[in-house]
Amino acid sequence: MFKRIILPSIFVVLAYGFWISPDFKQISAGVAIFLFGMLSLEQGFRAFTGGTLEKILRNTTGSLWKSLGFGVVSSSILQSSSLVSVITISFLSAGLLGLAAGIGIIFGANLGTTTGAWLVAGFGLKVNISSYAMPMLVFGVLLIFQKSKALNGIGYILTGLGFLFLGIHFMKEGFEAFKESIDLSAYAIPGYRGLFIYTSIGIFATVVMQSSHATLVLIITALAAQQITYENGLALAIGANVGTTITAIIGAMSANIQGKRLAGAHLIFNLSTGFIAILFIHQFMQIVDGVSAAVGIADNDYTLKLAVFHTLFNLVGIIVMIPFINLMVRGLEKALKEKESPVEQPKYLTDSALEFADTAVEAVRMETLHLYDNAIEIIAEVIGFTKSEINSEADLEKLLNTRKRVSKVDIDARYDRNIKGIFSAIIAFISQVRFNWQLEQSGDLHWLRRASRNVVEAIKSTKHLQKNLLIFSQSANNYASQEYQNIRLNLALLLRELENIRHEPDPDIKILSMDSIKITMEEDDEKLNDAIDELIRNGKIAPETGTSLINDSSYLDEIRRNLLEFFETLFVAQERELTNVERKLALDDDEISRIRETSE
Repeated sequence: MFKRIILPSIFVVLAYGFWISPDFKQISAGVAIFLFGMLSLEQGFRAFTGGTLEKILRNTTGSLWKSLGFGVVSSSILQSSSLVSVITISFLSAGLLGLAAGIGIIFGANLGTTTGAWLVAGFGLKVNISSYAMPMLVFGVLLIFQKSKALNGIGYILTGLGFLFLGIHFMKEGFEAFKESIDLSAYAIPGYRGLFIYTSIGIFATVVMQSSHATLVLIITALAAQQITYENGLALAIGANVGTTITAIIGAMSANIQGKRLAGAHLIFNLSTGFIAILFIHQFMQIVDGVSAAVGIADNDYTLKLAVFHTLFNLVGIIVMIPFINLMVRGLEKALKEKESPVEQPKYLTDSALEFADTAVEAVRMETLHLYDNAIEIIAEVIGFTKSEINSEADLEKLLNTRKRVSKVDIDARYDRNIKGIFSAIIAFISQVRFNWQLEQSGDLHWLRRASRNVVEAIKSTKHLQKNLLIFSQSANNYASQEYQNIRLNLALLLRELENIRHEPDPDIKILSMDSIKITMEEDDEKLNDAIDELIRNGKIAPETGTSLINDSSYLDEIRRNLLEFFETLFVAQERELTNVERKLALDDDEISRIRETSE
């Protein structure tokens, strides 16, 4: 609809405006330059989202008040609630944030973005900022061509600020000249009728430009030139606040269900805040007059009074909505549910997660865990247990003695339904990532891809193991049957130990536990081989049965080694700053052999 109807209509209106007034060209050029400056500014800040901003977000959103604070501070610094919204949606989609924390950030970002109005009204219109714009553009463009990512990012930031200042200057000068030929204030509409009409205009302008900052600058410069009335300017500001949700909605289109819920919360908040501002507009105007008089703002300085109003109604909106955050979360979870599919789909791999390095890594990590959980469920069923039994405190040996026989699991069907799609999605997602290989995150993705392959290899070995488990669990030869019972118990105990390691908070204990498992594995393999040799020598099992046991012990070993490699990647070496130390501490195969020799 936008491309077919709205965009051509905008072109027609602009062309008509350019034809009737050269001053309109200057205003329009100012808006275009300002929007380009916003894009450059966002591009510059994105250069510093390769871990720094993500770490700050992860460490400062542990509570609702921290989330609100992060939203306020980040939007004030970045001067882009859009960028904050995109980052938040990415983190939410990757499972790094809870929905309540994401909503807190969005609430805070709405308040933080009001600093833009203060900067324009208090500085941009009072100083000849075009004189600052030119040096910024010169230095900015020079830095953009540097290979260093940091210098390149600073270049885009300086260029963005330069274009922002230049855009404000053109809009200011354009409105000053424009009022000599056409007085737009003559079209002012008083009362609630004007309030609703100008609020709608503000929404439309923000949806088209996808920047509430650009709309606010346009409002403030028009207000400074007395081209719109103060009352209509307030209505436009309300509309800009509501219209800015379009960015979150567009960002959520490529996000998972959590991202869509956050966009819904953003829309609810801004609509509610706008409704409160319209309903109590006269009371707000009285409070603004009182606050302005208290801080020394002149009675006729309508641009700064608009900034006061913009901050005030967003603050009131936050105060009103905070008590309802948990209710909003429950309502959104009930209203927006995940679609069920006959083939299990990835939960965390979304286009929005590709926006930033850390969110891409975390999305892959969470999806790899999702893959592992599905695989463990299959492996547990193959050896005659449920995943919940493995994770419980139940006596696995007693359970095993009550289940001598195992039931056949259609591993191929389960693989196609619960493993293949997720594994393929992980590989495809990683192939889309375009990070510089010097980034730490690129190495993380390499290891995570190997970890997901470990899971798939473990499933394939389980499929081979199942053939003889089905035969010998029902065998009349008690010796052969017992050895396969031992294989089942051995694997079940390993799965439980790994689950305990998964939830162990101390990294040192994790390393020691993994080393202990490796030593035990070596001992178990040796015992099994000795037992098979003795059974064959004593004629208790046929050589063919012994061969099957030897082959299946190899499959058991492959399953265990693949699962251990997976765990070392996901749960032992996941902290980058500890990775090198931990890998030095962890025992290698030669060291394990030497320890076993000295203990014998």
